[in-house]
Amino acid sequence: MKSIQLLFLAFCLPLLAFNQDITGLWTGTLYSDSTHQEYHYEVGIMQENGRYVGYSHTWFIIDEKPYFGLKKVKVKIATDGKVILEDGDLLLNDYPQEAHKKVRQLNVLDFKGNTEAATLNGLFVTNRTKTYVPLTGKVQLIKTQSTIQSNLLARLQQLGKGLEQAFMLQPVEAIVKND
Repeated sequence: MKSIQLLFLAFCLPLLAFNQDITGLWTGTLYSDSTHQEYHYEVGIMQENGRYVGYSHTWFIIDEKPYFGLKKVKVKIATDGKVILEDGDLLLNDYPQEAHKKVRQLNVLDFKGNTEAATLNGLFVTNRTKTYVPLTGKVQLIKTQSTIQSNLLARLQQLGKGLEQAFMLQPVEAIVKND
């Protein structure tokens, strides 16, 4: 009987991760192992037609000047409950030179917490190209209720995407009323 319970638990634990709400606005940092620098990083995840989709906004420092990149992101939840974010198209940037189109970042993140205090933490890696070696590092994100300081949403507004409410867990008015 005990082995049946353990087998049931082992089967259900990965499925419980699917019940976690990963939609919303996530802010935090991306730490590069090669440069030993930490960069501001934001991800917005929403559900569209039953599938997760998202956008990422990353600040980079090149010659002591900040530059940004806004990308579409593919979002998947693995059978082990890991949240996988994979770069898609680069939508907007202010890089000093043309961006290499074949460089993609892959994040493999653990979801922890609940709707009030959720985190996505894990590792990232970029692919090798003819010009670039792969980079590795860590990602630390916290789910946020406020869109006031969001660089990601400001850039999406600039593109006319109008997705501000799609990344909110609940409207700001509801947060104020609950406090």
